[in-house]
This record gives sequence, structure tokens and C-alpha cells, in this order.
Amino acid sequence: MFSRVRNQQGLAVAGVTLLGYGVMVLSGVFDWLIPYVVAALVVIVGELALATRFAAAGELLQKAGLGPVWRWLVRDLSVVLLIVSAVRPAVGGTVAVLLLPAALWSVAVGGAALNAVGEHHGSTPALTRNIDLALAAGVPGPPSWAGRIAGLRLPLINVLLVPAAVLAALVDRVAPVVVTGLVTLAVGLVTVAVLALAWRRGRGRAQGSLSAVQAWLAREQPEVALYFAGPAKDVYQANMWLAPVEAAGRRAVVLLRNDEAIRELADTRLPVICVPAGVDFMNLDLSSIRVALYAANVGANIHMLREPGMRHVFVGHGDSDKQASVNPYSKVYDEVWVAGAAGRERYARAGVGVLDRDIVEVGRPQLAGVHTFGAEATDRPFTVLYAPTWEGWLDDDPYHTSLVLMGERIVAGLLAAGGVRVVYKPHPLTGNRSRKAQAVHQRIVARLRAAGGQVDPTSLDGTAHLVVTGRTPALFDCFNATDLLISDVSSVVSDFVQSERPYVVANPAGLSEDEFRRTFPTARAAYLLSLDCGELEKILALTRRGNDPMAEARRELKEYLLGPAGSNPMDRFRQEVGRLCG
Repeated sequence: MFSRVRNQQGLAVAGVTLLGYGVMVLSGVFDWLIPYVVAALVVIVGELALATRFAAAGELLQKAGLGPVWRWLVRDLSVVLLIVSAVRPAVGGTVAVLLLPAALWSVAVGGAALNAVGEHHGSTPALTRNIDLALAAGVPGPPSWAGRIAGLRLPLINVLLVPAAVLAALVDRVAPVVVTGLVTLAVGLVTVAVLALAWRRGRGRAQGSLSAVQAWLAREQPEVALYFAGPAKDVYQANMWLAPVEAAGRRAVVLLRNDEAIRELADTRLPVICVPAGVDFMNLDLSSIRVALYAANVGANIHMLREPGMRHVFVGHGDSDKQASVNPYSKVYDEVWVAGAAGRERYARAGVGVLDRDIVEVGRPQLAGVHTFGAEATDRPFTVLYAPTWEGWLDDDPYHTSLVLMGERIVAGLLAAGGVRVVYKPHPLTGNRSRKAQAVHQRIVARLRAAGGQVDPTSLDGTAHLVVTGRTPALFDCFNATDLLISDVSSVVSDFVQSERPYVVANPAGLSEDEFRRTFPTARAAYLLSLDCGELEKILALTRRGNDPMAEARRELKEYLLGPAGSNPMDRFRQEVGRLCG
């Protein structure tokens, strides 16, 4: 309701603002000074509102071809018309009044072109971490004030011509407009000059950083590359592979393609290179790399896949029963590495073109630090980790996550049980697409905070309920502090099976137990939770007493999902990397 009213108000402001421009032109033609002043005030206030409070209405005008550039041209035209009709200057004055605004527009167009060239050539083509490159520092950019008014935003300062025109009409002299026009033109010329100098100063350094990166590659000759081309919000997918790649015992490098992603990448001792531009990346000599590991399927992977001298391996970011784990895109890689037999069979059932001979079972080397049941002290309160997945890419799948339909009921049931500590760790992308998911998430956080919970703690120590949304404490650290997991069909379940502790999988769609376990093999050893959460009290009672009938099923499922008991997944990972390097 509020949004609809706000939209209506925005449309009204846009309409009144356009009407004001029309009145300014008409008043300029007929020398109506008072209507001109009133209309000018309406226009100025309206433009401020469209730029701030009613930005959506401003975007709508832009789509209709009535954007700021068009409106500012009309404003400058009204100034010329008012001066010509009210002051009736001599030929020289008329020419000056016509040419000065036009000159600023010409400077603005030239500045926009220069700014575009500067952004393309002046930006740093390579960012690095853990690499000593004297030339890889950020390229100096123009001052912030120049950036704010550069390009076609520059004619905004011609708004000063409006009061100057009114003053000129009152004193019957063209001088106020000429002087103001010269001032705005001077500001425009200075701005463009500053942009030009900044671009020229930074051009050599920008080119130097890329050549310095190439020199490092030639000198260090990395054999293994962890490649990630996704955005910053998805960088958790690469973070989970940093430690295994670092421990693989090979010369390795992390290759990123998003300049914001490098800032969100977790701490690592691996050298990191970020080259956002496709052309710049494809110009790098990567001939020393023997193995490229891909953590996600994204379009920009093609810039690495085109390299013929290496083996391309999809390692993904977690085995699960979701469709994302059998993406048909996976057949472009030379090999697909999965955790265990479950991953191999998943591809066979999906029939997406990934050949069985190209699938390699390597376990989950990330899980080396996850303790099995009973391997740690249990003097903490009984702790339940609620780790729902996010809402997914499809709008028509309300059962992708339990958060929207069941989340509040789950948390309320846990709090009501008494003596239970709740750790809530949602998926990093929660609320990214669904406002409902974001709203439920916020209500759960508020509920836990009201129950004495802490938000984004630095550690898992203590007895308070916790909301963990940041990079730390990590998910696997949460596993070690957990007695019972509640989650969805996701890789969280597969990884948690490593601990051999009891877990619950939400069944919001209300499938029969047999159908659910058959459709989602990772739930074979799970307790199932229906939409009304009626089973929650019984599950808590069973697991808190240690009377756990699913324990043997979990041990069997662990081998199916993660590989043979007793095998070291880090050794398997290291061995497979060595095979391809050799």
C-alpha cells in the first residue's frame, strides 16, 4: 500500500515538473517574468525530488525519452527565449546568449567521451594479493568532484543561468547571463582538463601493472589455478577451496575476474590475481598452468576454458541433490570431481551429457577439520544449528528453502523447547531474490535477539543463541559446536554427514517419506520435518537422550556421499592434482 502511494506521488511530481518546463518555455516566449520564476522554482524542487525521494519516477521519465539531458536542454532554451523577448539584446549579445550554453554542452559531450576512454584504459587491469608488484598499485583517478559532474552531468550547472536570466530581465541588460555563462563554461573546461590530466597520468601505470603480472607469471610458473569469475556475493564458493589448493603441494595461483570479489576473498597465503576485463585476461600467458579448477559455472569461465594447454576440472562448491549439482554446463570440462559415489550416480541419473569416465571421486578435503560424533567435549548446552538454503533462482519453487514457509516455526519450536541453544546460519545469498525470504530472516534475527541472542559473534563460545551471517565463524566451525542440524536439501547436509551427528531435513512440499528419501538420497539418514513442524518435539527428545535410531544409517550414508571410511580426502585431492600436473 505504501509503495503504491509513493509511486503515485512520484508520478505526480514528474508530471508537475514537466508542466513547469513547458511553462518556462511559454513564459520565455511571451516575456511573462512572474510565471517564469514560479515555474523555475517548481522545476528546481521537482528535479531535486526526482533525484532523491522519487528516483523510480525519474527512471520512468528516462525510459520515456524525457531524461535529464532532454529536460536541461529545454531549460537552457527557455533562458535564451526569455532574454531575447525581455531584454532584446544587440546581435552580439544574442549570439553570446546562444553560444555560451551551447559551448558548455559541447564541452560536456567531449568530457563524456574522455571519461569513457579513461574508465576503459585508466582503470587498473589487474589487482593482486600476496604478490609483490611495485606497479600493481591502484591507478590514480580524477578528484571526486570532477567525477561527480563529469560527462553529460556537466550541463546541470547551467541551472545558474535561470536566476541570471531573471536578473537580466529585471535590469534589462544581458550582462548577468553572459557573465554566468562564462563562469559555467570555465568550470566545464577545468573539469575536462582535470579528467584529461588524470587519464594521461594513470595510463602508463595501468599498462604497467598488467605487464608486471605477466612477468610474475613467467617467473613463478604456477601449475594449478583456482579460477573464479563470479561476483563478490558468491565468493564463498571459491573460499571453500582455498585451503585444499594451498595444501596440494603445487605452485598455485587464484585467478579472479571481479574487482569486488578480491576484497571479499577469505584470508589465504596463495597468490591472488584479479583481471576483470576479458581482453586483458585472455592476453595473459597462462601456458605454465597444467590444472584449472572451477568452483562455479559462470559465463566468464569461457575466457579460461579457451586455454588448450591445461586440464579443466569442475570442482563445484558442494555436493547436493539440487539441480545445480548436475548442471548440463558441466560437460564442457575435461573432468568433474565429486565427493563420492552419490555424485557419480547423480550425474548418471540426470543424463546431462557428463560421461562416467570423466567423473573422479576425490572426497571433500574441506571437511578435514569437522569432528566426528563424540570427538569433542560436550559440556555445552544442547545446540541446534538451523542452516537453511537460500530461495534459489526459480520463482516458481516455493519449496527450495524451508525459511519462508517454516523458518519462524522452526526457531519458535526450538526456543520453546527449553535448554536448547540455537545457532542460526542462513545461506550467504538469503534474501538476494525474495523479499519474503529477507523479511522472514529479519524476523528470525529479531526473535533470537529478543531471546538474548548475539548477532555475528566472533566465536561460538558461550551459551547464548547466535545469529551467524558473516564469513566467520565458518560453517564447518558451527558443525563442531552442533548436536543437531536442521537444514534443507543442500550441500550443507552432505557435509554435515561427515560429523555422523543427527540431522533433520525440511520437507515443506509434504512428500511422502519414501518418495522424499528416494528423490533426495542425502536425506536417507535424516529425520524429516513436515510443514507444520509437528515432529520437532519428538526429534529433540530422541536426540537429546542419545536414543538415536538413525546412527548406523548415517555411517553408511557417509561412505556413499563422501567416500570410503578411513580414506583421507586431502590425500586423494593431492593425488589427483598431481596426476594432472604430471
